[in-house]
Amino acid sequence: MRTSLLLILLLLGNGCEPFVVEFSDSSTPKRFEASNIDSDSKTYQGGGIKVLTWNMRFGVGRFSFFGDSCGEDVIADEETITQTMEAIADTLNVIDPDIVLLQEVDLGSKRTGYWNQIQYLLDNTPLNYGVYASVWEVDFIPTDGIGRVNMGNAILSKYEIGSSERIQLRLRTDQPDYEQYFYLRRNILKSEIPELASSNQKKFYAVNIHATAFATDDTKEKHVAKYLQILENINSEGHAFVSGGDLNAVPPGANIDYCMNDICEWESYHMDGVEPFHKEGSYFDNFSGEPDILAPLYQAYDPAIKEGLINLPEHYTHAPSTSMIGTDIIRKYDRKIDYLFTNMEWDAMSGRTHQACWELSDHMPISATVSNLTWD
Repeated sequence: MRTSLLLILLLLGNGCEPFVVEFSDSSTPKRFEASNIDSDSKTYQGGGIKVLTWNMRFGVGRFSFFGDSCGEDVIADEETITQTMEAIADTLNVIDPDIVLLQEVDLGSKRTGYWNQIQYLLDNTPLNYGVYASVWEVDFIPTDGIGRVNMGNAILSKYEIGSSERIQLRLRTDQPDYEQYFYLRRNILKSEIPELASSNQKKFYAVNIHATAFATDDTKEKHVAKYLQILENINSEGHAFVSGGDLNAVPPGANIDYCMNDICEWESYHMDGVEPFHKEGSYFDNFSGEPDILAPLYQAYDPAIKEGLINLPEHYTHAPSTSMIGTDIIRKYDRKIDYLFTNMEWDAMSGRTHQACWELSDHMPISATVSNLTWD
């Protein structure tokens, strides 16, 4: 009731201007360019195209943010942001991808010192062009001092980005209205890369997704189904794609319950009579078929990390930033929820999970290379 009243007062005080930016089913993402375009790298010279996906956790590393871990902090200090963003740029320079799919990028958010993180990465890496689709754009959030926030998905590329589309995903249905109003507007970001088109007029696309994490209804099912539909549309028209992101879903055959890994010291789960029985975002059997929800992707397309390897610890990509083993050891990663796929073929053994980056986010980046850009 108190939250509902606060929302009403805020809306009345703000007149007719909305606090939250809402989006149509299809809209145009924002565009960015590096301050100095590298004329050599913007032209495809042949050879492999390296693709990387990374949920960069808005450039705060393992900062104990209250919203996605057991932390209690809200506003990151400037030193943390600067050091993390510099390290992310350095990592991209070392890996040297041609196309980057980023999730959780901040653009003028109070919690990260109002940085334009897209422009920073373009200006400090060989990447020349970017597009951005907001997931969470709110002028003021009346919770814990978070204030203004703008976070979303981005595609960065050495090559010029052509026609791009922000595709809205369904909102959660397991939240009260006031909570849903301020909550995330998840999306799929689809961009054409004309420089990589084939000689027979077939197009080349990069597709980036960040699916729901904490929904306990069938929202994740709807998000993955929409993602499959978009990829199938590209594929059925004879075009090529590289795609991936943070699907917030475990691979087929994986453990489905991480509640006790993610539990905070003040929480109780897996106890009769205690609701909820499972921790939101830590349990992957909320609806029929969820444990195998990604099986159609593996059946239809080529994964960067092959199916026989996906449940090996060396390919885990995530653990909450405050997850601990005992009292002294940080749990760096314990599950895989980040992916890369293509309807071409990744170069043999090129798929890598970069677990050495564990301090820079609560997600590990994945990269892979495709060299044969010819397709029928």
